[in-house]
Amino acid sequence: MKDAQGRQVTGRVRWRKFAVLAVPGFAATAALAVALAQGALAASFAVSGQEFKVTAERLDGDGFVQYGGVDRTVRKELVPVAVTAIGHAKLYGMCQSVVTHLGPLGDITLKLHAGGGGKPAEATDLFVDATQLSGDATFDDIQIGQDASTLSKGPKTAQGMQDAFGQQSTHVSITGLHQTARATNAGKFTLAGLSLNLVKGSDECK
Repeated sequence: MKDAQGRQVTGRVRWRKFAVLAVPGFAATAALAVALAQGALAASFAVSGQEFKVTAERLDGDGFVQYGGVDRTVRKELVPVAVTAIGHAKLYGMCQSVVTHLGPLGDITLKLHAGGGGKPAEATDLFVDATQLSGDATFDDIQIGQDASTLSKGPKTAQGMQDAFGQQSTHVSITGLHQTARATNAGKFTLAGLSLNLVKGSDECK
C-alpha cells in the first residue's frame, strides 16, 4: 500500500469481518436474497456445508481484487463471503485441510501440501470465497473503496455488485497467510510437489 506521498506501506491485516464490512446487509436473510438477485453469487457451483483452511508461507499475486459475495449450498442456504480474486498467484509452502466428522469413526482430516522446496504452487484466474484471512501484507498501487462493479485489475469476471465496497491492487504479497474458505476455483492450478493424506483426528493446517 502507498501513502499520499507515494511511499509503500506494509502492515498486518486481519479481515475476519471483511464480508460484513463489504456488504453490511448480509446480516439479514432478506438482504442476502436481494443481493443474490442482483448477481452477487460468488461460486458457480453449490458449496459444501464445510469450511476448509489454507495456509502458505508466502503468497505473491498479480492483479488482486476483493469484494463481497454470496455462496449457496445444495440446501439453498446463502452464505456471505469475501471474494479474493488474483490474476496470477504463487503460493510457497501451501497447506490445505478439511476436517470431516464421520460419526462413530470420529474426525478425519483430508490434508494437502504443495509448493515446497522453493517451487511454488501456481494458479491463474484464482477465486477464493473466504470467511477469514490474515497475514502480513504488502499492496502495490492499491485502491480501497472502489465500486465493486468497476473493479478491473483482477481476472476478467472478478467484479461484485454495483454500489458495494471493493478494493484492488496491481500486486499483493502476503507472508504467513492463514485463510478460512468456503470455495476456491481457478482457470488453472498447478500443484508442484503435491502430497495428499488422510489423517485420523483433527489435524488442520497451522
